[in-house]
Amino acid sequence: MAFESFSAFIAMEGHGPYVWTCYAVFAVLLIGLMVQSCRHHRAVTSACKRRYQRQKSTVGNRPKPAATFTRVEVSQD
Repeated sequence: MAFESFSAFIAMEGHGPYVWTCYAVFAVLLIGLMVQSCRHHRAVTSACKRRYQRQKSTVGNRPKPAATFTRVEVSQD
C-alpha cells in the first residue's frame, strides 16, 4: 500500500481536504442529478398517460372533422 496508515491515506500528505471535498461535491451532484432525472421521467410518463387517456376518451365521443378543400383562383396577369 502507498500509505503507511489509514489516517495517512485520509490526510494524503496535506492534500486530503481538497481531494475529499471534490469527491463529496461530485457524489452530491451525481445523486442530485439522478433524483432530478427520476422525477422528470416520472412527470413525463404521467403526463403522457394523462394525454393518452384524454385522447382515448374524446375520440369515441366526437367524430373527426372531414377534410375541406378550397379552390384558389390564380390570376396570370
